Amino acid sequence: MSDLAVPPAAPATASAASGRFDSSGPEHCIARHADGVYADPEVLGTTLVAAVDSILRSNRYLRGLDYPVLIKALYGHGPELPRDAAGRVTVRIADDIVPFPPARQALYRSVRIADGQAEYYFEPVFEPDPDQEGSERPTRLDADEFVADMWGKGIRFGADIDAIRRVIDSGAAGRYVVARRLAPVDGEDARVEEVTSELHRSDAPRELANGKLDLMSFQNRFPQVLQGTRLLRKVPRTSGSPGFDLSGIPVPPEVANDLDLSSYVADGTGVEVAADGEYLAARQDGFLSVDPKSSRIAISDKIVSRDGVSARTTGNLHLTGDYEEFGEVQEQRIIEGEGITVHGDVYGHLLSRGGAIVLRRNLVGGSARNQDGGVRVLGVASKATIQAAKGEIVLERAENCVISGARIRIEAAINCEIIGDDIEVGHAEGSAIAGRRVTVKHAAPWKQGEMLVWVLRPDCARIDEAMDQVRERLGQFGQLAARHRATISQLTAQPELRKYMTLAPRVRKGELALTAEQQSQFRRLGESVAPALKELGKLSEAAKALDAEQQAGGAVLARLEAQRYERVGAARVEVGVLAGEVQIRALPYEPDHGCVWDAAPREIRQRLRDDKGGQLLHAGSSGSWCWDSAAIVAAPATS
Repeated sequence: MSDLAVPPAAPATASAASGRFDSSGPEHCIARHADGVYADPEVLGTTLVAAVDSILRSNRYLRGLDYPVLIKALYGHGPELPRDAAGRVTVRIADDIVPFPPARQALYRSVRIADGQAEYYFEPVFEPDPDQEGSERPTRLDADEFVADMWGKGIRFGADIDAIRRVIDSGAAGRYVVARRLAPVDGEDARVEEVTSELHRSDAPRELANGKLDLMSFQNRFPQVLQGTRLLRKVPRTSGSPGFDLSGIPVPPEVANDLDLSSYVADGTGVEVAADGEYLAARQDGFLSVDPKSSRIAISDKIVSRDGVSARTTGNLHLTGDYEEFGEVQEQRIIEGEGITVHGDVYGHLLSRGGAIVLRRNLVGGSARNQDGGVRVLGVASKATIQAAKGEIVLERAENCVISGARIRIEAAINCEIIGDDIEVGHAEGSAIAGRRVTVKHAAPWKQGEMLVWVLRPDCARIDEAMDQVRERLGQFGQLAARHRATISQLTAQPELRKYMTLAPRVRKGELALTAEQQSQFRRLGESVAPALKELGKLSEAAKALDAEQQAGGAVLARLEAQRYERVGAARVEVGVLAGEVQIRALPYEPDHGCVWDAAPREIRQRLRDDKGGQLLHAGSSGSWCWDSAAIVAAPATS
């Protein structure tokens, strides 16, 4: 034992009482010292299993057993073994080795083993009473003895020592699982994973989710990558980890398969070995192609197309990155991607998932929708739909358009329907504009079209109703709690109960010693006040529960008040110049039903052109006008 990270033991004898073991016996790798039982860290595994088996089969057991350390030392499963200050591994498996008398062994029943787990029926146990011959007294099982007993019954792995201790400490009767088999974790085959989305180019018709083909779209027309881009990464195979049967016999995992990443290499690509793994990378800029038969990936010279987007050249485009087009986008053609920039006129439909949509020329009869970004049109938008629910829309001139977005800035809007959160329009004619914060510098009707300005005013009826209900409920809680406390005061005023409540804590703490006669009197007193004590406990618990309910209700009421303040305090509308008949109305909406401006164009048009709905705030043909949620300020009219 000279290599042990514990105080060295003197030459051992075979005496168990001496705390040492004969170095020639099966227990030569275990030593018992003043601070516990240690195993030699250089002699673990099978040799230590034999040593532990020798101890536990000789009517002894390990008291104060550290089961996780023992299992790690025996089978290599579990957390790492601890180390001492010098960095040497220490294997302290127990406090001591003590006898396991046959009388105690007889307390432990058989274990039921099925489906990889062991179950034990816990029940009250009794042992002979040494003070009274022929009688028994109740006793308890011991978790360390339990482990030793299971070892003798062939269960040498997987004991749920914490569960065993809990059941024994609780004294509960019933059948419980005390040990479980550890299933092996099979290794995973080596595989490749894509580290870029630009891997597949195909001019075949795009397959839709319902299995049909979209003849207007290619599967992937423009997979383009840059030199050095990593395309595939080899995920190495894993060896897995063995499992263990309850007997401690290891169960090996399945062996995984390997692969060679070079089998994917073609022109323009190569294998790159880095510190974080093995990759297939691009060796030049260009467009990417995949051989469907061999799965080899190649990169060709860069291709620039200025032919525009049409059914003949590209079909509909469904891209995973940014896209820039120098030609026109024809009618009914669709471009879907991240950032989209078009230098020519757009007659089709643009859909961005989060980049910026920038149109250098005109948007005519088509649409531009951005799910998580903005839209900017430097030319004219005519008979188009422009939507950016979470972003900003910036337009020079819009005619006969439906426009919706979080923030909208327009120089001139003619006969448009516009809805958003924050809207600024320089010149508006015959349009219907709705927002929480609306600023129109100049507003006028257009031909036969009326000019409508709506302020989106959140509906607070549901919040007010909820606040009234919470206040009413809090009042009920307060009244009920007051009645409980009044009853508690009446009970505690009873002389006998007050006397018992004064004496009982002192007796339990040992501060007051009672004679046998006083103990008898104290018991009778306790029996007499037991109903009152029970009622007092119920009332106290009920009062505490009501207090908790009141606190929770107060928190809910505070949140509702904050929510109402946030809703009401945000609405505002300002019209600088009214040049003709202009109506300004309040349009109620429910924020909890979702984003009010994130709606279909037809729904937006119908809602904003219904001049019979909403509260009329102002109707006039001259002057200026301003409204906010706190007050209405109307400038004097001028002729």
